[in-house]
Amino acid sequence: MSGNEILVSAIMDKLKEVIDPEVGLSVVDMGLIKDVSIISEGKVKIKMSLTVPSFMCPLARYLILSVKKAAESVPGVKEAEIEIIEPY
Repeated sequence: MSGNEILVSAIMDKLKEVIDPEVGLSVVDMGLIKDVSIISEGKVKIKMSLTVPSFMCPLARYLILSVKKAAESVPGVKEAEIEIIEPY
């Protein structure tokens, strides 16, 4: 495994700790994390969706901030950019 693959794997493991309080499952187990990519050293981009369009999701802000915080807690990640991909 390359260094980038190891980092992406560590980020995905950490994102499994982000639980959607309405459903009781992690954002990873729900399939909401669509892609994790390394942009540059210390910077990652996470593409995720929500279960409903973001303007209708009461937990959108909470989930986005929780994913960002979890990713940025992984050693080697200084900044996580979150892109929401609408589910339709």
